[in-house]
Amino acid sequence: MDLEYLKMSPLEKFWFNFKGFFKRLPSYLAAFFKAIPKKLYSLWLAFAGIFINIGRAAKDGDWKTRTSFVVMGFGLITRKQYLRGILYLFFEVLFILYMVFFGWKYLAKMGSLGEVACVETEDPLTGVTKYTYYDNSLLILLYSILTIFIMAAFVYMWYQNIKGNLLSQQYTEAHLRLPTTKDDVKSYADENYHKSLLSIPMLGLVVFTILPIFFMVFIAFTNYDKAHQPPAQLFQWSGVENFVTVLGGGISADSKVFAFTFGEVLLWTIVWAFFATFTNYILGMIVAILINKKGVKFKKFWRTVLVITIAVPQFVSLMFMSQLLADQGLINNLLLRWGWIDKAIPFLTDGTLARVTIIVVNIWIGIPYSMLICTGILMNIPEDLYESARMDGAGPVRAYMKITLPYMLHVTTPYLITQFIGNLNNFNVIFLLTGGNPPLEYNGSVTTAGQSDLLITWLYKLTVNECKYGLASVIGIFTFVIVAVLSLILYNRSKSVKNEEDFM
Repeated sequence: MDLEYLKMSPLEKFWFNFKGFFKRLPSYLAAFFKAIPKKLYSLWLAFAGIFINIGRAAKDGDWKTRTSFVVMGFGLITRKQYLRGILYLFFEVLFILYMVFFGWKYLAKMGSLGEVACVETEDPLTGVTKYTYYDNSLLILLYSILTIFIMAAFVYMWYQNIKGNLLSQQYTEAHLRLPTTKDDVKSYADENYHKSLLSIPMLGLVVFTILPIFFMVFIAFTNYDKAHQPPAQLFQWSGVENFVTVLGGGISADSKVFAFTFGEVLLWTIVWAFFATFTNYILGMIVAILINKKGVKFKKFWRTVLVITIAVPQFVSLMFMSQLLADQGLINNLLLRWGWIDKAIPFLTDGTLARVTIIVVNIWIGIPYSMLICTGILMNIPEDLYESARMDGAGPVRAYMKITLPYMLHVTTPYLITQFIGNLNNFNVIFLLTGGNPPLEYNGSVTTAGQSDLLITWLYKLTVNECKYGLASVIGIFTFVIVAVLSLILYNRSKSVKNEEDFM
């Protein structure tokens, strides 16, 4: 097989590797999920180590260390490590106040998500109807998740407090010098500066990324929709009903429609991401090669023209193209006036043609970005490689396939993966160009998605137009899983990771 592979042309090798990747994709997925139990076992060992350390502190700790189980930082304060001890104690007091006055009242209602939403009363004197709002399912769920996160942070800080107190005791018993407050401040400005620098970004990551993800996951297990909108109505837990509906396991007609729609939109999303990524990449690279080729005049002018197209906001270009390609747009009007066509070409209203149009317009928009990235990398390829190739009789195509393309793919694989994942969630191009149209039909009835919708634009329609928040959350979870798994597999299988020393 190796000998047959060596005899293949560059194009045949590319096609062979391309087909081979998708043939091996199930094995990659199997290996990925097979590694999950090992990761979970390692995680379990880490948790076991935590309990062992707590038990050691309870057994071998003195009265100061044991008191720190209840009063955080007590042992540190009594051993004159005032800054650490006071910070632990302050965090404990703050946590208790939060739970007593705010967190517990929401966490206690998480099981039911509220019992009384709104009470309507009428004033007997004036006849004015008054609405009194009580429980709000959305706030109960949100603040409950936030409280769980804060409780997890408290448990972590409590464990660090136990470890710190035990270590401080061991230092004292060994007659070693304990770090002072001055040493701690100096440490966080020197060797532990990375912790000080990353603390605020990590807090922002938890609040604005991880917390919303968990909130979306919990919403997927509720019946939150147009008929259950807080604060006027409450929504409740519905178990895995939304997942069954989306996957077509339900007995209702809606379940079959959702399953069909999900399959169609998912397939188009993957096809779109593939073509949107590699057409821009290959064509952008070719444009960069042509501009950088010796003998080409006005190189700066061509680069400037392409850069100017980037300066125009993308939404302006897309909205202009949507008007240009409409059934009553400029292009169809001109073609009809010149007599080249008898009726308007449905660039955006025919399913297949709309998808092709989206890919072509995306090429027009994306080539300048790829050209700029490829230009910088092409300038770093040693000219000696091309000189040697020419001396061996290699033509431009062979030099491209043997030198340029392998080098570019090695360097830009992380960029390609990022672009592919970004195109899976490319909202702007679809929404501004076609709005997801034309409608997608199932057995003669119109579904909630369009033929050019991606998962991300379908999710938008489910939330904004249909108010089916629970089902939209399920779609969001599936999108997240697909993106995460593909990212990990593609990145870990790339030569950029496996052979980091190549082309250095």
